[in-house]
Amino acid sequence: MLENNDHASVKIHPPILLLMHLFAAFLLNWLFPLPIAFPKILVWVGYLLILAGLGLAFSAAGQFMKVHTTLDPHGSVTEIVTRGPYRFSRNPIYLGFVCLFIGFPFIFRTYWGVVLSPVLMMSLYQLVIEREEAYLEKKFRDQYTGYKSRVRRWL
Repeated sequence: MLENNDHASVKIHPPILLLMHLFAAFLLNWLFPLPIAFPKILVWVGYLLILAGLGLAFSAAGQFMKVHTTLDPHGSVTEIVTRGPYRFSRNPIYLGFVCLFIGFPFIFRTYWGVVLSPVLMMSLYQLVIEREEAYLEKKFRDQYTGYKSRVRRWL
């Protein structure tokens, strides 16, 4: 049986990772509510973060469709995407996930999304980004390392 190794060896699908962290944030809020006043303005900030996160994620996904390559971390990438939000972030979808991760808890008046956002970012890096970058470097060599030297990982 032949094995197709033309993909990033991502350990967990990124949306699942986001959902797991959201679940943890709401569970922690239920078990250990933070005794810090929550201004109503932060609820609106939460809505803005959700809109920004969805905008980033959908805009980035649209760029993949334009060049006819896959979003699936277990699929074979045919081209490096460098347009749209990929001009200023190598990971705009994951940046959108972080916005969602802070925004949803804000709507429910909890700071746990902010508190745990570094944990989400490290999880994304270790379980997804590190593997995707290694795959892209191996497959696209100088083209990817040049892009990587021009564009930051997050912002």
